[in-house]
Amino acid sequence: MNAQIQLIKTAQGHMAVCQDTPTDIDPAWFSVDFWRAKNAVVGSSKGRYTTWFVAFEHSHWVLRHYWRGGLMEKFSKDAYVYTGLENTRAMGELRLLDVLYREDFAVPKPIAANIVRDGLFYRADIIIERVEGAEDLVAKLGKGAMSTEQWQALGATIAQFHQRGVYHADLNAKNILFQPAQTAPITPERFYLIDFDRGELKTPSPQWQQSNLDRLLRSFNKEQAKLPNLAFTADNWSSLLQGYQTAMQSA
Repeated sequence: MNAQIQLIKTAQGHMAVCQDTPTDIDPAWFSVDFWRAKNAVVGSSKGRYTTWFVAFEHSHWVLRHYWRGGLMEKFSKDAYVYTGLENTRAMGELRLLDVLYREDFAVPKPIAANIVRDGLFYRADIIIERVEGAEDLVAKLGKGAMSTEQWQALGATIAQFHQRGVYHADLNAKNILFQPAQTAPITPERFYLIDFDRGELKTPSPQWQQSNLDRLLRSFNKEQAKLPNLAFTADNWSSLLQGYQTAMQSA
C-alpha cells in the first residue's frame, strides 16, 4: 500500500505525492494564492470553510485546507499536534483514497498532500482530482427528485464501502456526489463519496455501519429544514435502505 505514495522532504515538512502527479509539484501548489496568480482558480465550494477548484493544464483539481472544528477551534483554527507524519490527518486521508481509488471505488483520485511542521504542531492541505460533471446531493435534490432506482443505487454504493470496512467519519448529503452518465468516454451515472478526513478501514460491524446511515439520515433532514423544496421523502429513504440491504445480503 505505501509504495504507491512518494514522500518528499521539504523545507518545512513533507509532501506526499501519488502516482501520475506532475513531477514538478512544489509546496506552493497548496496555496490558493499561487493558483490565483496563474488565473487558475475556477470556482469554490463554501461550507464552514472554502474549498477551491483549480484548472491546471489538462487537470481539474480540488484544493482543501484542514481546519479544526468543535471546541478545539477556539484554541486554533488549523494547527494540530504533531505525533508523526503517518498520524497526520492529511496522510491518513491520502493513503485511504489511494487504496480505494486503485480498487475502483467511487472516490476522487488522490493527487498529493502537504504537511507543514511548526514546532509541536502541523498544518496540512490536500489536492484531489475534481469529479467531472458531478454535483453534491443537496444541489441535485434542490433542483428535482431522483428516481427510486437512483436511491437504490445510492444505497448499494454505500453498502460497497461498508462491506470493504470503509468508515466515513462525516457521511452527509454534501459529501455524496452524483455524476451523470458520460458520453466521452462512455460511463454510467455514478455516486461518489468525498471528504475522507478522519476516515479509516476497520472491521465491518453493524454498529458503526448503522451509525453511518443514521448520520446520513440526519443530514438529509437537516438540509430539508433549511431548503423546504429539497426533494427528499421517507419513501426515498426506504428506497436507499432497500438498495443498501440488498447489496449487503448479496455480498
